[in-house]
Amino acid sequence: MARNQTYIDAPPERVFDVLADPDSYGHWVVGSNAIHDADAAWPAVGTAFRHTVATGPFKTSDLTTVERVSPRRLTLHASANPYGAARVTIELQPVKGGTRVTLIEDPAELRARLFFTPLGHLLVRLRNAESLRRLRRLAETA
Repeated sequence: MARNQTYIDAPPERVFDVLADPDSYGHWVVGSNAIHDADAAWPAVGTAFRHTVATGPFKTSDLTTVERVSPRRLTLHASANPYGAARVTIELQPVKGGTRVTLIEDPAELRARLFFTPLGHLLVRLRNAESLRRLRRLAETA
């Protein structure tokens, strides 16, 4: 399990507003560089957006689907072929006028489990630390 936390100087509602905008994922999720389209009801359970994932010169089109949603938690099934899919949970906890954001990423299928070695976990945690920094910037300037 790759687990990261950060503090965002904005209330959970503002952070969730960023998470509820599918276009924002192309700005804050490292590796997701273009959002192609999203279901109109995003982030309702079962809705999805299509996106391009880029790793160096390699690009693939994939899908992220909402598995669970509440005002304080969003769980996504994120495909990233050929690496497989991940389950990404984003938890929002109000803290001192702001929000503690916890991002947890686990493999959701066998191909992804093969990547989640100790080195793979480290790389995912580094990527997610940068993603949370970008999310912080978006939420604090919204």
